[in-house]
Amino acid sequence: MAIYKFKTPISEEDVRKLRVNDVIYVTGTMITARDAAHRRALEFHKEGKALPINLQGLAVFHCGPIVKKEDDKWMVVAAGPTTSTRMDLFEDEFIKNFKVRVVIGKGGMGKKTTDAMKQYGAVYGAFTGGAAVLAAKAIKNVKSVEWYDLGMPEAMWVLEVEDFGPLTVAIDAHGNNLFEDVQKKVEEGRLKIYQKLGA
Repeated sequence: MAIYKFKTPISEEDVRKLRVNDVIYVTGTMITARDAAHRRALEFHKEGKALPINLQGLAVFHCGPIVKKEDDKWMVVAAGPTTSTRMDLFEDEFIKNFKVRVVIGKGGMGKKTTDAMKQYGAVYGAFTGGAAVLAAKAIKNVKSVEWYDLGMPEAMWVLEVEDFGPLTVAIDAHGNNLFEDVQKKVEEGRLKIYQKLGA
């Protein structure tokens, strides 16, 4: 296990150095995007429209933050991760089209996303669920909010972060997926127990 500190934009070369169980911290620009923002971004791409921000080399956080306005300035109060499987439907195309390098969330992602990460050079950084206030502390500034018509949790928040993490690399750019490995071990263990029980 190694610890890496990255500043956005992150290169494909840097991301390919990572292996599962490495720990990363991200400084620079990060966006939040849940289902609705993923869907809209891909629709924009299909229609040939530019996104409000160039995502290449950035981190995308599966998060519906709680944000309040103070004196015309947005402040992130809490920013806990959303379960990433909700975005599995879109993430492979998102990685392919926009070249994001780090996807952050909880609960992991499936084979399609793992394959896209291997092909295009991206990793999945698992963030601890329930640590929404810790995440908010690493967010130094809300640079902008895009697509606010989708609602506060679904909008795309453009954030400036400092040492955002720790993020455990749970899917690397070499096709390794910790979540799938654990699932396999659980399945093998279950079969052994059934055999012992004669079931």
